Amino acid sequence: MGLGGCIILIAVGAILTFATDWDMQGVNLDLVGVILMIVGLIGVTTFSSIARRRRVVVPPSRPVVEEERHPRRDGYSDGYGV
Repeated sequence: MGLGGCIILIAVGAILTFATDWDMQGVNLDLVGVILMIVGLIGVTTFSSIARRRRVVVPPSRPVVEEERHPRRDGYSDGYGV
């Protein structure tokens, strides 16, 4: 889940907790909203700690040299085109 998904969880949780007055039998929407906000905050902190670790730039140790692994096959030099 990315940063956007975490922010959406926080927003939906806040809406359920603070902006609604629905009553559902067997479901406490205030508690569901608080849980969604907590999960969103955990996701934001996890995402930012992982993103901070990804920003480390390591220069390449040696230049990359592309070599031709297979000899050139033009159809005539291998005996099949004759």
